Amino acid sequence: MSRSDEGGNYAKIQRMKAVLPKPVHESYKRHRRQLIGQIILPMVITGLSFVALIVLINVATFRENGDVARWAAISTIWIVVPLMIAALIFIVLLTGVVYLLKRLIQITPTYTGQLQDFIYKIAVYIKRASDATVKPIFLVDGIGASIKRLLGRK
Repeated sequence: MSRSDEGGNYAKIQRMKAVLPKPVHESYKRHRRQLIGQIILPMVITGLSFVALIVLINVATFRENGDVARWAAISTIWIVVPLMIAALIFIVLLTGVVYLLKRLIQITPTYTGQLQDFIYKIAVYIKRASDATVKPIFLVDGIGASIKRLLGRK
């Protein structure tokens, strides 16, 4: 049996191939110029500079009288110096955090003690207010229980 014999008609959905017009307003033109001048061109120049530097280093290092050990030392310096600077920044930040925590720990007991006393006072007032709120209800329930007891009901 085909699908149409079962009573169900199915339609085939065709996708729209929308062609959006390219914007031609001035801001779009300016964006295209800035894209080339401020993003693509500097990246291409930087990439070419790196390639030229790599070629120059290879030529200088691997010639007949090239000094591989010197270039290895220079490469090590270029790798280690940024790591040392980052480590120094990390140590300075860590020292600052430790100093600030030390200062905070010195002043914290005074203020936490005051806060604890304040919280205890608030707890006493809340307990008094809750007791005062339910006291009439307990009084009425107590009177009702006494009357029931006197009349012999449970």
